[in-house]
Parts: sequence; C-alpha cells; structure tokens
Amino acid sequence: MLPAIILRQLIKNMSSPDFNPAVYRARREKLLRTIFKKHGASVVLMPTAPEMMRNRDTAFLFRAESYFYYLSAFTEPEAALALCIDHRENVRHILFCREKHEEREIWEGFRYGPHAAGQAFSFDETYPIGALADQLPELLTNRQALYTPLGLFPDWDHCVTQALKQVRAKLRDGDMPPAAMIDVRDTLDTMRMTKDAHEIALMRHAAKISASAHTQAIQKTKPGLFEYQIEAELLHRFLYEGAQATAYPSIVASGENACVLHYTENRRQMKDGDLLLIDAGCEYQYYASDITRTFPVGKRFSAAQKDVYEIVLAAQQACFNALKPGMPLSNYHEAAERVLAQGMIDLKLLTGSLDGALESGAFRRFYMHRAGHWLGMDVHDAGAYCEQDTLASIPLAPGMVLTVEPGLYIRAADDVPTALRNIGVRIEDNVLITENGIDTLTRDAPKSIAEIETLRQAS
Repeated sequence: MLPAIILRQLIKNMSSPDFNPAVYRARREKLLRTIFKKHGASVVLMPTAPEMMRNRDTAFLFRAESYFYYLSAFTEPEAALALCIDHRENVRHILFCREKHEEREIWEGFRYGPHAAGQAFSFDETYPIGALADQLPELLTNRQALYTPLGLFPDWDHCVTQALKQVRAKLRDGDMPPAAMIDVRDTLDTMRMTKDAHEIALMRHAAKISASAHTQAIQKTKPGLFEYQIEAELLHRFLYEGAQATAYPSIVASGENACVLHYTENRRQMKDGDLLLIDAGCEYQYYASDITRTFPVGKRFSAAQKDVYEIVLAAQQACFNALKPGMPLSNYHEAAERVLAQGMIDLKLLTGSLDGALESGAFRRFYMHRAGHWLGMDVHDAGAYCEQDTLASIPLAPGMVLTVEPGLYIRAADDVPTALRNIGVRIEDNVLITENGIDTLTRDAPKSIAEIETLRQAS
C-alpha cells in the first residue's frame, strides 16, 4: 500500500510554486459572468469524482474529476462546489468537503477540512460534505438556471433530482425551481479549449518530463528485453521527475504489435530487426502530455523501415505547416492524409492517383485515424472539433494545444510487399498554437533518423 499512499499525497500536495488559488477563482468568476449573460441569476453545482473500489477493501488511486479540479484545484474525494450569482451579480463561491478527522488522518493522511480549505483555495463559504443535501434546496431556489454535469455520475444526478423535488414542493410558498437545467460542461469546454499561462507552464513541464522518459527508453531498449521492461523505464522516469502518474496506459508495441493502435498488453519479447512504437506521456499536476516515438530495437532502421518512417515524418511536417491561428483545424488532418496517401502509392501499397486514393478512402487501410486531438487536463481533452451550428471545422486560436500524430500501420497481407509487412510507425508531438504559428512543446524527444540511430548505437 505504501506506493499508493505516496502517490496520493503527491497529488494532494498543493504547496508547490505552480499553485495559485487566484487562477482558479478567476475561472469560477468567468464561468458565472458567462452564465449570467445568458440566464441571469443562476447556480453551478459540480461534484468531484467518486472513489472507486479496486477489489475488496482496496480503492483505486483517487483523482479529482477534471472539470471540478479546473474550477477548484481541490484534490480530496467527497467534495462538491456551488457557485451562485444573483440578479444583482453578487456571487458566492462555496465548497463542500470532508471534515477534519484525526483518526482517519493517521491512516490516510492530511485532510484540509472546511475551514482550512476555504482559506487555501479561495472560497467564500465552506461546509462539511454531509451538509450538502440539506443546503441544495436553498441554493436551487429562485434561480433562472441550474448548470451541472448531467449524466456524469448517477449518484450525483439523484442528489440533484431530490433537491429539485424539495424546491418544487414549496411552489405554494412562492419559491420557484430553476427554469432551465443545462450541462455546465458545454460552457466549460469552451473555456478549457484555450489554455492560460498557468496551464501552458504545467503542460510545458509535463512535456519536458515525457520527452526525458522517451529519450531514456530509446537508450535502454535492447533485443531480448520485454516490452514491459521498457514500460517500467518510462514509469520510473515519469515519477522520478515529479509527475504524479501516467496520463493514459502506456503503449509499448514492438514488431506486429505496432500495427495495433491502442495496444497496451506490453508483454512481447523484442527482437533485433523489430521497430518499437512507444506512445506514452505523464500527467503533471493534472495536465497531460502525449508523445509517440518509433525506433529500431537494433542499432539501425532497415531500408524499408526508414522509407516508412520518412513518409510519416514528412506528413508530420506538413501538419506543422498547416497549423496557424485562424486556419481551420481540419487543414492539418487533410495535410497528413495527402502526404501519407502519396507515400502509400510510392511504396506500392496503393495503385492509381493520389486524388483517387483520397476520394475513395483507400488510404484508410494503412492510416485509419485523424492527425491529432486536443490536449490538456485529459489526454483527449475537452472541446468540440466543429462549430455546433454550421459543423464547420473549428478555427485555430492562440492558446490551443493539440497533438500532431500521423502514422502508417502496414499489417501483413498477401498484397503487401514482404519487406513492409508488420511495420507500424507513428510520430507524435504536442503543439501550442501561438500568435505567429506553433510552439512544439515536446521538441526535446529525439525524432530524426540521425538522432535516433546515434542514441541506439550508443546504447
């Protein structure tokens, strides 16, 4: 149990210089002002995640729910927040959390308790979590709108529904329930899509840690090792450098496993002549990184592996060239498809013209995903990819962070040249959209063939 306790305390530890409660209060204020413009007097109710049992009396390592953390920075379980704004634009920031409990702290570690939490996290009012059910009806009464994450957690939905029933029972007294119930995540998604300076700094550090881990993995890989041994190198570097956890299950895929997009078994013994595809990133203070590198298990790429790798690298560069503020997000997906489809034709994997391959979708046999996704607190972060009313691609704007990860996955088949069979290559970086173009946050992870082969020959 000791490692889990240590990790849990790391996640709780908000004493680092990265933490500033004013950042989170400003987000709450922005959310309330946005809601007020649409509905007037309103209330936001947001729970954290429930604790989940792993087996018998052992729980999974707790992680606060991302939307809740985005607004509060509070990392303890059994918590909820209420944000209120009245018709005069007066606001209340309220946190419900666990009470101090000396005996439980002996077993489980420090708890803030309501009083200390209010001071540490800039809340106007704080109450024990046990008071939530009694206070919800008052918080909901005579509000024009209730914003809450609908359908996120069944127990939370039940709690809110019961409180609404109590408000409706008092209609004869002139009390009114909210006229509208709206999923708060839609509004928060728009906020989360553009990162502030605080978030960018955390993501930059997460990227630095992950780049270091990938460099170490390239250096430590040897024929005869098992994939899980390289996974262990990654995890060691993540935690050693101060990350709290992996941002997602690490993919360490050698040989034919590299052609499985979300392969996480990581049990195969690696052989000389294989490529190793590693898709892994750490989470640092609730912000994710997401890097993929592909390199030879031996000292050098084979000629066929090098051909495939250079096509994917060229596709990634085409994506970088298409990422500019004001341009549609779809541009970089289309750029990747054009380069990769032409590469498939050059490798004799496809026949016919480039336009024909793109129009028919024949290229999707070897490239079946998009060129990337939003990145932030979640590895597949919050935010739409198309405008809701027109379905047009979202225009890029400074502060957005996304992955750029084209790939080629050539499964063995009778119509595939022998030298190309079971070659899987993906190259992924994390990119910040800036006023002038892009900033590649993960540039420290070796990527060129020359860099990789130099590291492999020195290993």
